[in-house]
Amino acid sequence: MSMFLDRAQINVKAGKGGDGMVAFRREKYVPDGGPAGGDGGNGGSIIFEVDEGLRTLLDFRYNRHFRGIPGENGMSKSKYGKSAKDTIVKVPPGTVVRNAETDELYGDLTEAGQQLVIAKGGRGGRGNIKFASPRNPAPEIAENGEPGEEFVLNLELKVIADVGLVGFPSVGKSTILSVVSKAKPKIAAYHFTTIVPNLGMVQAPNGGQFAMADLPGLIEGASQGVGLGIQFLRHIERTRVILHVIDMGATEGRDPFDDYEKINAELENYELKLLERPTIIVANKMDVPGAEGNLEAFRKKLEEKFAGEEIPRIFEISAYQNKGLDPLLDYTSEVLEHTEPFPLFDEEELTRSVEYTLEDPADEIIISRDPDTTWVLSGEKLEKLFLMTNFNHDESIMRFARQLRGLGIDQKLRERGAKDGDLVRIMDYEFEFVD
Repeated sequence: MSMFLDRAQINVKAGKGGDGMVAFRREKYVPDGGPAGGDGGNGGSIIFEVDEGLRTLLDFRYNRHFRGIPGENGMSKSKYGKSAKDTIVKVPPGTVVRNAETDELYGDLTEAGQQLVIAKGGRGGRGNIKFASPRNPAPEIAENGEPGEEFVLNLELKVIADVGLVGFPSVGKSTILSVVSKAKPKIAAYHFTTIVPNLGMVQAPNGGQFAMADLPGLIEGASQGVGLGIQFLRHIERTRVILHVIDMGATEGRDPFDDYEKINAELENYELKLLERPTIIVANKMDVPGAEGNLEAFRKKLEEKFAGEEIPRIFEISAYQNKGLDPLLDYTSEVLEHTEPFPLFDEEELTRSVEYTLEDPADEIIISRDPDTTWVLSGEKLEKLFLMTNFNHDESIMRFARQLRGLGIDQKLRERGAKDGDLVRIMDYEFEFVD
């Protein structure tokens, strides 16, 4: 079974803020000491960080839940609670992060050490020292800590390589990679020997260096899910140069030009921009009898296809005999020097932002009614207020009631037909409606 994993779904929840405290100074010879309850500390955030040593999302198969550390609660004598440390989650370079529910793009992590705050820790609740006023110098009010952000995320790995080897199965891609780099891909005389992308660092004779990826063989219909190709087409997206490897010896009984056309069709069907990348044709297995004749026929058809335009450069090689590879590597290195990276996402799409409007969806209050006639209130802002209210103190409860009134909930309930004594529920808390 392959140990390569390039997709995962995980759940992240940042740490809750620490609760504020209700306390008073109780010192000898200090009458009316006043409030002395400290604030809670902030909860720890969940941060993704790129680790160059990782090459797969396999770790997320076994660990799908990540929880931040909660902040420390406030203490008496006006002592604040400690803020929690952030939780760092290591991801491989090339990881794309999206919200699983909305498909919103949160980040494209490509550079070593790059960090992304994916779930922000909750703010610490305020202690009663923050609620003192001339009208109420000794308040028994404190906030609970704010809940940390929580998301279900889709992670997708798109391998980072400068050069991608594409072509039908058994055309010699793995052999080329093994010869030009220190990578040791599995090589055998049957289709789909390569079932995971293989990466290798290549040193060209002219001194250029680049990363090369041997991608699992494509077949006709791969972009629609046939064979293994669809699983790995996404890994071509980051490459700057494509080496299109063709079995010019026709050892599988296929026509080389027909292979060329079919692979290009799959690349175009998957993502049109893939064909905008510089493509170099690698005529492999030139040591096989009949390869020269096949190459001549291939050139004629290629010239007819491009009809006077400049045709892609063709390099004749025999990876098995290690012949013709140096000119190919030098030319590839030169093309890379003049080829800018192809961004996967627009800059605007990569900027995670919140647009604040007069009617923020988070402020929406939803009123429904259960079959037992209980009124049910829900909404992001309302539920956050509820969770941050300390119901152990009457003054905190009265403050929450004022907040509900300020949100217009009392009036909305009356308009919906709520009567004095009706039960109202927010999450797991029930109280009577007073008209």
